[in-house]
Amino acid sequence: MSKIIAFTGSNSSTSINDQLLKYSLQHFKNHSVEYIDLKALSVPIYSEDIEKESGIPDSIKKLRSTIDASDALVVAVNEHNGTMSAFFKNITDWLSRTGSYLEGKTILLLSSSPGQGAGRNCLEYTIANFKKFGGQIDQTFSLPSFQDHFQDGELSKAFKEDLMTSVTTFENNLK
Repeated sequence: MSKIIAFTGSNSSTSINDQLLKYSLQHFKNHSVEYIDLKALSVPIYSEDIEKESGIPDSIKKLRSTIDASDALVVAVNEHNGTMSAFFKNITDWLSRTGSYLEGKTILLLSSSPGQGAGRNCLEYTIANFKKFGGQIDQTFSLPSFQDHFQDGELSKAFKEDLMTSVTTFENNLK
């Protein structure tokens, strides 16, 4: 059984992407998944000066160790102005200072937005960013108009089958 970790790139307590992620994790059948709340990390805005003075923050080192110990990741990314949120970009900037932090990791990427775009711009940006650091994007799923398609903790039939296919395929592709 593969070790999978999951997290959301949002620091909002009401994140729709976090809701989508947690819903998705309920549908894993063949692997257990450890959810990590990135909001709990204590990470300053990346700066070369801070890195030279204090080194890489302990919380980033711990996250990197957790990633290293995993086989795969499920990541939900939120979109701010067509790219990943400043919160998540900062975490990935710090992680990038540790080297190819996603080397050999199989990844399922999720995204959603309140509008029709479904976070696709961020998804594309994140795919390129994660590949640069060794990540292997296995599956993606994006949900448009979150409030219209996710109500009372349930995904609409129009998108549930696509999500289940992504989750099942991802699980089946893990070694």
